[in-house]
Formats: sequence, C-alpha cells, structure tokens
Amino acid sequence: MFDLAGKTAIVTGASSGLGRHFALTLAKAGAKVALGARRTDRLRDLEAEIAAFDGRAIPISLDVTSADSVRECVSCAETELGPIAILVNNAGVATTGEALKLSESDWDKVVDTNLKGAWLVAQETAKHMAGMGHGGSIVNIASILGLGGIAQVPAYAASKGGLINLTRAMAVEWARHGIRVNALAPGYVETDLNRAFLESEAGQALKKRVPQRRFGVPADLDGPLLLLASDASAHMTGSILTVDGGQSASL
Repeated sequence: MFDLAGKTAIVTGASSGLGRHFALTLAKAGAKVALGARRTDRLRDLEAEIAAFDGRAIPISLDVTSADSVRECVSCAETELGPIAILVNNAGVATTGEALKLSESDWDKVVDTNLKGAWLVAQETAKHMAGMGHGGSIVNIASILGLGGIAQVPAYAASKGGLINLTRAMAVEWARHGIRVNALAPGYVETDLNRAFLESEAGQALKKRVPQRRFGVPADLDGPLLLLASDASAHMTGSILTVDGGQSASL
C-alpha cells in the first residue's frame, strides 16, 4: 500500500532540510521525483544520490512565488517523468521577531512563499491532474505552529494556519477530480538548519514542552508522508496529520 513504483512526484524546496529528505523518501519508495528549488547546484547532488540506488530524479529550477516558474516546473516534470501523481508542497521560509517590529518586506517574503507559493504549485499541479483525469495526492507541509499561537513568528504562524485551511478548502473542491489534499504538520524536527538552536539553552527549554521529551528527526516523518502520498490513504482528504511528540495536544 505504501509502494510508489511508477508514480511521478514533485517536491518543492528539495535542495535542503526536510524537502531533501522527503525527495529521498519518495524515491526509495519507487517514485520518480522532480526536484524543485532555486538552488539547482544542490539539486544535482541529490539527483546523483538518488541515481546511486537506481532511482530516478530530475532537478528543476523553481521559484514558487512566480506563476511562470511554477508552470514551467510542472510542465517539465510531466514531460520528463510522466503524469504527476504526487505533490509534496514543502518550500517555505521563516523570520523571527516581534509582531510590533516585523517589516512589511519580511511579512511578504514569508507569506508569499509559504502560502501564495503553496497555492500556485497546488493549483497548477491540480490542473494537470484534473486535465489528465487520473487524480492524485497533494501533501502540503504545514506546521503545528499553524494550529496555535506562539510569539516571535507571526508571519510563519499566519502562513501555516492559512495553509491548513487552504488544504481543507482544496480538498472539498477537488475531491470530484479524484485529487486528495492533506497536510502534514510537524512539530520541531531537528535538521542542519535548526540544530544549533535546538541544542541551545532556549531549545532545551522548549523540549520540556514536548510530552515525549524529544524533538523529532526527519525519519519520524517517513511513515506519515508515505501514508498521505500513497493509496494507503485513499479515503483521506482534508486531513491535518500532526507529528510532534504530543506537543499540539498540550497547547
């Protein structure tokens, strides 16, 4: 049920962090993966790593905030790899600071990438899925910070909260096309980008708020991702799947 052999997937933000891990996870499950990101040099390294275990991936330059770039990416993925069955809408950014001091440019950068960008990629992918008549699975990467308020990340929390409700709206509308839209909402997951903070005094204090008393690691997301991407979740759409060691349950 978790087998993705023969299916084509797009992963946005695939050059580093969780996006890179998601691309590897899908490829190891048999999917052909279109790797989308602005930094194509890192994508070529990931392409080679996937090829090393006989997987197939292609790097595609992608700016999720540009409708033209999104159209070109989706069209290239379908032309090179076949009908798109899976989208992992992962590209995202964050800024830290008080809401009273947040600049308009910082707000726009976060919301345009995390919410508008996710919308543009999902819409374009869904057009291809509906046009081909085969449906598919869209997995939006949200966050538990979209489920409850937290200080210092107003734009990020707003964008992820918007993405959660956008997920539900698209799920209701696109179900008739056989397109399932769900969201994966991780808690704090340790990556190269945040490891220094999570190991700091502030990070260790934050860990005490997680019922399991540990932060996640990327592998904790493999099963939930494959569930939502595969036919194992055939009767799931509009669902928000949290993977956070119980943290959202205690908010």
